[in-house]
Amino acid sequence: MTNTIIVKEKIKNFNKKIFIPGDKSLSIRWILFSSIASGTSEAKNLLMSEDVLSAIDAIRKLGIKVNIKKNNCKIYGEGIDGYKYKKNLIINARNSGTLGRLILGLFVNSTYPIKLIGDKSLSKRDFKRIAEPLTKFGANFNLNRNKNLPLTIYGSKNLKSITYNENRGSAQCKSSVIFAAMRAEGETSIKARKSRNHTELLCRYLKLPIKIVSKKKYDFIKIRKIKKIEPLNYKIPSDMSSAAFFIVLAALTDNSKLRIKNININPTRIGVIKILKKMGVSISLINKKKYKGELISDIVVKSSKNLKAINCPPKFNSGAIDEFLLIFLIAAKAKGTSYFKDLAELNEKESPRLKWGAKILKNMGIKVKLTKDSIKIHGNPELNINKKIEIKNFLKDHRVFMTSVVAAYCFGGNWKIHNKDSIRSSFPSFLKIIDLINESKKKIKNSY
Repeated sequence: MTNTIIVKEKIKNFNKKIFIPGDKSLSIRWILFSSIASGTSEAKNLLMSEDVLSAIDAIRKLGIKVNIKKNNCKIYGEGIDGYKYKKNLIINARNSGTLGRLILGLFVNSTYPIKLIGDKSLSKRDFKRIAEPLTKFGANFNLNRNKNLPLTIYGSKNLKSITYNENRGSAQCKSSVIFAAMRAEGETSIKARKSRNHTELLCRYLKLPIKIVSKKKYDFIKIRKIKKIEPLNYKIPSDMSSAAFFIVLAALTDNSKLRIKNININPTRIGVIKILKKMGVSISLINKKKYKGELISDIVVKSSKNLKAINCPPKFNSGAIDEFLLIFLIAAKAKGTSYFKDLAELNEKESPRLKWGAKILKNMGIKVKLTKDSIKIHGNPELNINKKIEIKNFLKDHRVFMTSVVAAYCFGGNWKIHNKDSIRSSFPSFLKIIDLINESKKKIKNSY
């Protein structure tokens, strides 16, 4: 079977309702929390992607029993100190930075050294940023090239609390330190630049000893050693980052309307909505509700003709860090020149995404100016592509693949996009949902 997709025609106009699979960030966090809980936790709508399955494989290697039936999952937690560490243990995070970084926080008291490996893309990413604070707790690390995977972590039985300043806006680093603090004596203090707060919300819901004071740019977090975590039954809300592909698809398709059901609209995740609204995209949030600390809503988006350029405020960056490639597509169609800055973190993702965003736009015929942490995009409201475009060699970055598919369906041209299997890491049903939207007059059912 070919691992490429060919797109030769724009998508047809549509008026549809769709369902998106469970949130990846919450799916992985639920697995890790449940693995150290005392008793049986159950999740519905768990995302069945390679990243999430890697997390399940990891806890199974640590002696935790897991039962999966479709997208429902039961985890039989053995308590805060229930992991069964073995000699010569190797954990493979594959493509998942979330799993790779978070689980290290749970290994700080391991009995034996643990080796963490990943795929080619993850092995290029920076793990020194998490090794440094975990070393302060008492763990030790051996990293490849002093920064990358594979690494080996050497746990300690004499963990001490720390004071940690997280100034990158990395929810992964912050969450790993929170997990480590659960095992350390005393109270750990964290000053964290604003980023996703799913870990903190789960801690609050589980009534763990965590205190959070939110300021304008930073959160101040204090957490003490944990004695016991109660089981967590959870219906995973649907993923905003996955929904964003279809928000942009609808915005850029003439005479179209889309309703996306039950999306997690955590305030740390809706930077993409704030930015797109400023650019003239018609987006509404309806049927809002709160579920175990998280905000949930349906999203309604309509095709948008009068798109405006934006000088994007950096305060929105952390809440849209995974969606900027899609935002760049809106800027390509907007009137005027858009400017995005302070985006160096984009190049620390599965691929150098800021560079790839510029490359996709240039292939489309859009003028861009790129620096190491910023991009200017000269929009063309009349953009209509009539040439061949090939996208390849992007380290199997799922977001580069899916963004290219959305661009192909919205702007036309003859696209050949490689590494179709990259979507298995985060959104296996992406192309299926695209096909369902493209089938006019057919009602979409739950597609996962």
